[in-house]
Amino acid sequence: MLTPLPSPTPHPTVTAKHLCWVPAGPSHSFSLGPGLHAVCGGEQRGKSSLLRVLAGQQAPLSGQLSVCAASCWYAQTDAPALDALIAQDWLSAEKARFGQWRSERVPVLAEALGLREHLHKPFDMLSAGSRRKVGLLGAAACGADLILLDGPYAALDLRSCRVVDELLREAASSSGQIWVLADYALPPGLDQASWGALIHLGN
Repeated sequence: MLTPLPSPTPHPTVTAKHLCWVPAGPSHSFSLGPGLHAVCGGEQRGKSSLLRVLAGQQAPLSGQLSVCAASCWYAQTDAPALDALIAQDWLSAEKARFGQWRSERVPVLAEALGLREHLHKPFDMLSAGSRRKVGLLGAAACGADLILLDGPYAALDLRSCRVVDELLREAASSSGQIWVLADYALPPGLDQASWGALIHLGN
């Protein structure tokens, strides 16, 4: 359906050495290159916090982190601050932020996710699943070097989960984008995917 986008930054990388980002938490060392990676763990184990650290929105408590990426996508479409915004207007604003934006991807994925007729609505009129789908549209289109997805399957129907499976299988074969998925466990629909780093934070 969609083909991975080449990165504007040759060989984007993320390298962490003895990185700690939650109080009294263990440290982790890992290296991420183009492809699909996962951060897994139970409640309150620091999955979302790690994504915020990788996105530059939160400082780690200790250790070293090197992010070689020209752009990063990390969108929290469940944030109340978006409630009054029209979904399509939000996507247009994101398009202006990302020079590698692929507009042709949006209608293809919107149709597959059953979202096309909802893009004219404000976020507060969308279900939790539809808000998440809008974020997935942006992730697929943004063209960023580093794409961070927090619980991308949450509140989605089975059909939409299969669409996300396809999107992430294609992400796994990317030669120019780093995709990082944070969730409780590896998605069952991706058991045959080619994973990069698997960062386990415990249950």
